[in-house]
Amino acid sequence: MPTRVLMLGAAGRDFHNFNVLYRGNPDYEVVGFTATQIPNIDDRRYPPQLAGDGYPDGIPIHPESDLESLIRDLNVDLAVFAYSDVTHEHVMHLAARAVAAGAAYSLPGAETMIESSKPVIAVTATRTGAGKSPTSRKIHRLLTEAGKQVVAVRHPMPYGDLVKQRVQRFATFDDLTEADVTIEEREEYERYVATGTVIYAGVDYGAILDAAEAEAEIILWDGGNNDLPFYKPNLHICVADAHRAGHGLSYWPGEANLRRADLVLINKIDTAAPEQLEAVEATVAETNPSARVIRAAGPIRVDDEDLVSGKRVLVLDDGPTITHGGMPYGAGLIAARDLGAADIIDPRPYAVGTIRGVYEAYPHIGAVLPAMGYGEEQQQELRQTIERAAPDTVVVGTPIDLAALLELEIPHTRVHYTVEEQGSPTLADVLAEYL
Repeated sequence: MPTRVLMLGAAGRDFHNFNVLYRGNPDYEVVGFTATQIPNIDDRRYPPQLAGDGYPDGIPIHPESDLESLIRDLNVDLAVFAYSDVTHEHVMHLAARAVAAGAAYSLPGAETMIESSKPVIAVTATRTGAGKSPTSRKIHRLLTEAGKQVVAVRHPMPYGDLVKQRVQRFATFDDLTEADVTIEEREEYERYVATGTVIYAGVDYGAILDAAEAEAEIILWDGGNNDLPFYKPNLHICVADAHRAGHGLSYWPGEANLRRADLVLINKIDTAAPEQLEAVEATVAETNPSARVIRAAGPIRVDDEDLVSGKRVLVLDDGPTITHGGMPYGAGLIAARDLGAADIIDPRPYAVGTIRGVYEAYPHIGAVLPAMGYGEEQQQELRQTIERAAPDTVVVGTPIDLAALLELEIPHTRVHYTVEEQGSPTLADVLAEYL
């Protein structure tokens, strides 16, 4: 009898683990997925077109809150944990729940990394919001300037039609519009597309790799959250956040990234407290003494400072960073404070619908509005929240021009942040050696 498996996920890593470890494997039968973290991703199915032989009706996706009853009712033998940016305590509480309900518990890792025929540079992190994407984009620019043909592959965010999203290739803004991407997806893809870069994402990362290899000399893995890479890296870079001392050893699978990395980039050293930076440096030295270390600042620039100074502002900050990433604020709030905003409006009294629910689910969030937008309805709720607050200016601290996407009529200005190495080695130095 095959082992009956329940995948514990969040519409990303869980699908990948199924595809790599269990699809077409007669020793296992995956009887269900669970879902958490992202709204409206349960109560659907992993489709038969992707699940393959043995799953003519696909595989149902259930709320994670039903874990015990699912293990009992589906006769689950093995619960497989498959999502990221959660505390070690969270991972082991789920283990205790699964074991108490009668199932074994598994935590796959390196065996899920697909080997490429092309060199792979993977950028991961200890926590969401550490600065992976700015680091990845800088690496892409440096490699391109060195004459290399680079294709980026992004960690999955398949929140729509999974069959249509099996392999996604974005090269133009029209591609993004046609795919009807969410705000979170657009935040990750748009800046690559703006520079003429091809970026892939989707559901089936074996098929995605085949497509990317056909047009690339080097594959650049731009990780999501603090997840492990889906491809076996030739160069593994882990970004650590100098603002979050202690997090490198307390979140899954960020600690694994820190321990596996060839290079650790400690980011945001210009705005972190000295004691925080020292603690992060000590953690890196003790945990992975063989890794090379780059220290980097994260300078912040605002398009129109006059729209912030002396104004009543509402700050719109990166959603993942300040929700499950655990930060109370992001670059937008730092910019508003530094530029002397007269008043930073607390959005919570004005929040509507699911946006109000986000504050209830993440009570650590400070006086900022998380850029949530997993569908048209939530995007409208985001706009309504902003309009009800009636600020003089919206300070947009997200990677895309979200105010334009929401068609806000309120004055707004964007915040930009980059990665700038301090001292040596630099990313250019490391890449030159790698090449």
